[in-house]
Amino acid sequence: MTLSPEHREALLRWRLALGPRAEEVDRGLGLDALGAEAERLGIDPARLGELDEALGFVYDERKGGRGGSRLYVPRWLGALREFFRHDVVALIQKDAIERRGLTELLFEPETLPFLERNVDLVATLLSARSLVPDAAKDIARGIVREVVDDLRKKLESQVRTAVYGALRRTAHSPIKLARNIDWRRTIGKNLRGWDRVKKLLVPERIHFFANQRRRHEWDVALLVDQSGSMAESVVYSAVMAAIFASLDVLRTRLLFFDTEIIDASPLLGDPVEVLFSTQLGGGTDINRAVAYAQEHFIERPEKTLFVLITDLYEGGDAEQLVARMRQLVDSRVRTLCLLALSDHGRPSYDHALGARLEEVGVPCFGCTPRLLVDVIERVLKNQDIAPLLAEKR
Repeated sequence: MTLSPEHREALLRWRLALGPRAEEVDRGLGLDALGAEAERLGIDPARLGELDEALGFVYDERKGGRGGSRLYVPRWLGALREFFRHDVVALIQKDAIERRGLTELLFEPETLPFLERNVDLVATLLSARSLVPDAAKDIARGIVREVVDDLRKKLESQVRTAVYGALRRTAHSPIKLARNIDWRRTIGKNLRGWDRVKKLLVPERIHFFANQRRRHEWDVALLVDQSGSMAESVVYSAVMAAIFASLDVLRTRLLFFDTEIIDASPLLGDPVEVLFSTQLGGGTDINRAVAYAQEHFIERPEKTLFVLITDLYEGGDAEQLVARMRQLVDSRVRTLCLLALSDHGRPSYDHALGARLEEVGVPCFGCTPRLLVDVIERVLKNQDIAPLLAEKR
């Protein structure tokens, strides 16, 4: 059977993914036989062996140890970028860290500039930052800032629009400016003023939205589990908290916890400083963190949004935790449990504890940053979030 050029190019990609063992099954999968496909993709066929070696460096189980010298890693990453999309490079990079124990190696100054910038890399840098040599610390911090700034740029406009829009449309004002007219309410309240002859609506009263926003209309408390499994959620939480803190209508508090507690609220002006205040790893005492927040963060229960971000693997007192969460709900605090705050997959969590929290009125769900914006908008509008969550599941 004759294969099209597109199929042969795909065959080459699969050969590189499967490694040299594929040739034991089919001689047609040899790199020499697929050299023409490499040329069509703009790759020198003579370098296919180098690329094959680069992939084998991570995935070939027959190879022992950590591979070549320190200077090999930049060449390895450079070879991957010649052939694979950035998302594939990021995946291989992550696998290299996990499968080949390359964490220390990847933190070298000559390697860091080559790494794919993403949330996974930031989480790795933060969780193992004690391994970063002094010569590479500034580079590592710069990478974290680059990723954080990019995330903030993508999310900030949406957050501002949602929050200010929700609060501006929950209050009305006598300030009579055309841009503040509440058209829906004005029309609805004046339908009886319809002039059938002139086909005009003659309103008795025009309603206006509030022109002024009140400072700190709502309190937002974020409690973030910083155990190792929550690393990606920690990154997104710091970015979202910093955006919330920049809005004058919200008073935002941020707490990180494992078995200890870090109140990062004073650092919210700079999410990078927030992230470097964390200590990823260790155990988990959710109950202790909730107790601290109850005492220090809850001043106006009916105007407080309480967001617990954790996978619910509790190392503390689970019974007391459920009781405290029930107290928050009963006091009219809008209480949520995010099982993960990330863009990836379904969260792994303690289903039994999650079910118990649902029973006392605490919604528990995995959440992307953009879904969190939608949820907060509904909370501020005093709307039920259940239909939104049902739609996203």
